[in-house]
Amino acid sequence: MKRDISDELKKWKDSRRRKPLLVTGVRQCGKTYIIKQFGDEYFTNCVTVNFEGQSRYSEIFDYDFDVSRIIKELQTVTKEKIVPGKTLLFFDEIQECPRAITALKYFCENMKELHVICAGSLLGVALKQENISFPVGKVNRIRLYPMSFKEFVTACGEEDMIDILRDWNTDRAIPELYSVPMQKMLKDYYIVGGMPEAVQTWIDTNDYDEVDAVMKEILNDYADDFSKHSPIVELPKIRWIWDSVPVQLAKDNNKFIFSHVKKGKRAADLENAMQWLKDAGLIYQLELVEKPETPLSAFADTSYFKVYMSDVGLLRVRSNVSYSTILDENENYIRYKGAFAENYVNNELIALGKNPYFWRSGNTAEIDFMYDGAESFIPVEVKAADNTQAKSYRQFCKRYTPKKGFKLSLKNIGENMCEDTQTFNLPLYMTWNIERYEK
Repeated sequence: MKRDISDELKKWKDSRRRKPLLVTGVRQCGKTYIIKQFGDEYFTNCVTVNFEGQSRYSEIFDYDFDVSRIIKELQTVTKEKIVPGKTLLFFDEIQECPRAITALKYFCENMKELHVICAGSLLGVALKQENISFPVGKVNRIRLYPMSFKEFVTACGEEDMIDILRDWNTDRAIPELYSVPMQKMLKDYYIVGGMPEAVQTWIDTNDYDEVDAVMKEILNDYADDFSKHSPIVELPKIRWIWDSVPVQLAKDNNKFIFSHVKKGKRAADLENAMQWLKDAGLIYQLELVEKPETPLSAFADTSYFKVYMSDVGLLRVRSNVSYSTILDENENYIRYKGAFAENYVNNELIALGKNPYFWRSGNTAEIDFMYDGAESFIPVEVKAADNTQAKSYRQFCKRYTPKKGFKLSLKNIGENMCEDTQTFNLPLYMTWNIERYEK
């Protein structure tokens, strides 16, 4: 399946500023597969060193950080030649060998011509551990996310639909020829999500039950990770927060409230557990900016936030919402419809490299998302249906006069002025293309 990260890996390969590359991302989002695919396509050979359960590899790094010696011994153990400029050396599950992470500094300084990529299931968590001497300034980083909606559509064999809509102008309504199948695929995306195994299962079987079985296995693996890799003292807290996320998202005022996680628990009791889930890539924390100015990060309130899951399909399964509920849009869907749409948009913006926040004025007005644009901050209002009457959006534009903004819904494409803000009405299924209209 085609992934957008492939283009980033190609740029890294050819960059004059290339350093050993750390690829982070939530467990089972496809890191190992995409790196091996990249190695097979662009190099004479790809030598994979998997540190999970392979102590013999770790022992090579115990003596010193002489990269010539390390390469010689790796060639002996793997029975493969490692030739700078021709070989991709892939350290998988590198978090299991902290000294290999430290060694990246010496690969950068003493064997820069060798292409080295590293990845790991919980690398984000491992890099926060005190026993790892991290090679600051000596590595490049890329983060891989679950498959975006655009990648999902492409994987389903509808890349032509993406090509058609990529340059669509706002003065022409999108005909049903395109809008109907795209809306159907968006529902499928809410059901299947972007975990590669679930997407591949959907492509192979078109069976929602098979997809659900895959996602339940993934969630079980995450639960196992909690037990194996989190500090013992934080384990019950991590599980409490993990269970609380879908419940709190479904509420009208979906600010995350620590006291709702477990009766009697305060933020100070649960913050470390929340951070562990963030470092693992399982959740995203969307912070409040009450008085927006650029850069938004300078005005964020870290104590007031929402929490979203890294994958909308996994959110659906964790919320116990059946696929038929989404397909039929029955009464049970009403409670979660807005939460799914928001979680979807949040993840799409993050996949585009945005750093989203939200705005709220008391209990009367809210903008779901905003992020730093080229000229000013850009507000994004999300509606799960085709109703785009947004009083909060108008109030926001009147008060802060952003130059551009977006309303995302099931309504057709369009453009208008809201106060002094050029506003683009985009169908939710075109969130992946938002950058075309913000320029």
